[in-house]
Amino acid sequence: MTLLSVLDQTPVIAGHSVADAIAATVELAQLADDLGYTRYWCAEHHGLRGVSNPCPEVMLARLGSVTQRIRLGSGGVMLPYYSPFKVAEQFMMLEALFPGRIDLGVGRAPGGDMKTAQAVAAGDYNRGDIFAQQVADLVGLFNGTLPEDHVAHGVLLQPQVETRPDLWMLGSSEFGGLLAAQLGIRFAFAHFINAHFGHQVAHAYRERFKSVNGTQPYLAAAVFVICADTEDEALALEKAVDLRRVQMAYGLNAEIPSVEQGVAQEYGEREQLVIAREKPRSVIGTPESVTARLHALQEQFQADELIVLTVAGSYRARLRSYQLLAEAFDLGK
Repeated sequence: MTLLSVLDQTPVIAGHSVADAIAATVELAQLADDLGYTRYWCAEHHGLRGVSNPCPEVMLARLGSVTQRIRLGSGGVMLPYYSPFKVAEQFMMLEALFPGRIDLGVGRAPGGDMKTAQAVAAGDYNRGDIFAQQVADLVGLFNGTLPEDHVAHGVLLQPQVETRPDLWMLGSSEFGGLLAAQLGIRFAFAHFINAHFGHQVAHAYRERFKSVNGTQPYLAAAVFVICADTEDEALALEKAVDLRRVQMAYGLNAEIPSVEQGVAQEYGEREQLVIAREKPRSVIGTPESVTARLHALQEQFQADELIVLTVAGSYRARLRSYQLLAEAFDLGK
């Protein structure tokens, strides 16, 4: 059985408000819980009009209160901004609220442009070089294995509960996979960012994995997916994705295009090249074609599960996509 999970960026679709986007995230989390998805992750972004969640740890508290069994996590916290100790406290509190249901996924990207990153970091954003140590600190905090000369050694990590969040490394390159292997933690590869060579990163992760306290390698592939009832609907939804890719290529800070905007848009030769270049990052079609592609990706990555990101030009279409996938993969049975 293939395990499927959800990655949600809380997209703001043109013609809708941020309040609509947040309400849509709550609705989708409840649906995913009912349908049998394994986990629901929220992404952190800053300064972007098209996505509206700068603090996944806050959103997760809300989602935990309206779901019953699905795991909840960050996909991910942009760790270079923060104190690892404070992040550990936040996710220990979530673990105390929702025992056995919390994932802490961490990444090193800024989640926005560099000017915004400097604002979030209260100064120059040049802390990526400390990321590996920060993740090692989280491992030590959760396992109680910080070295004696560490500033947090012997400090009480609150709240004191018996269980711990599952720690995940998120990445789209060899760096993240090898760091996860070295630290003996789970790894999620962002195929929706880098559609090339990810299976090689996955292989290297498994090959070089070093167990810590009995941990085993566990790999997820995060894939951009839109599943529609018909080919015509899938084509219309894909046109909105194409427009979004062009906007991003031109550095436009805009809301997610609606289906209507995508269908109406016309492109020149340069834009068509951008669209063609970005196509491999998406899996869009009917349940039959989408499931075939996802099974092939899972086999290529030897992935333990697939994490599905769906950003569509319609909230209704996004819900329907996850429903169709759940049916096609027999989730919850």
